[in-house]
Amino acid sequence: MNDMDRADRAPRSGDDALRRRWHACLAAARSGDEGADPLPYADNLLARWAEPQRRYHTTAHLAAVLDHVDTLAGHAADPDAVRLAAWFHDAVYRPDRSENEERSAVLAERALPEAGVPAATTAEVARLVRLTVSHDPADGDTNGEVLCDADLAILAAPPKEYAQYAARVREEYGFVPAEAFREGRAAVLRQLLELPRLFRTPYGAAEWEARARHNLSTELELLAR
Repeated sequence: MNDMDRADRAPRSGDDALRRRWHACLAAARSGDEGADPLPYADNLLARWAEPQRRYHTTAHLAAVLDHVDTLAGHAADPDAVRLAAWFHDAVYRPDRSENEERSAVLAERALPEAGVPAATTAEVARLVRLTVSHDPADGDTNGEVLCDADLAILAAPPKEYAQYAARVREEYGFVPAEAFREGRAAVLRQLLELPRLFRTPYGAAEWEARARHNLSTELELLAR
């Protein structure tokens, strides 16, 4: 990543586990040993995930999505590409902008070839990142199903954790007036509840679907009070 792409900050010791995970998934996706030192890429991405405007879309969310990808990896055609997509899917995140996924995909398209990732894998990572706009993978798109389910798994969290997630989303949109936020958030929740399926993997459908729908319905009721 060149200088204009850099988002510098002092490294945190708590990021060491994520750096190791980055190194492992990059090594698995590379063609041979060629490619730049993986550490600067990890630090750049972790800096982005720790930007001050984030409250929910943080390194904790990144780690959770990676954990969920690991749970669902057996369903994916290329779990290494899915893990790289998880790293990039919210690498660019400004809650007041609508092009975050596209900018994140473009970042992946620039960074991964430098890091030694083959063109086909880079293209798949970028496609998966763009898919998180809709979270609507086509039937048979197992990589897309895994990434989208992993990203939405927070919807099936225990009630206290879900309430914390909802509160952090509200903090990220603190610039939006209360009534406008309630209307917008309620519209998002209704849209999700109207989907025939929130989760596309067999594990997600069995383990997460019912609890996620309960959480969404509860939040929608609370917003209406």
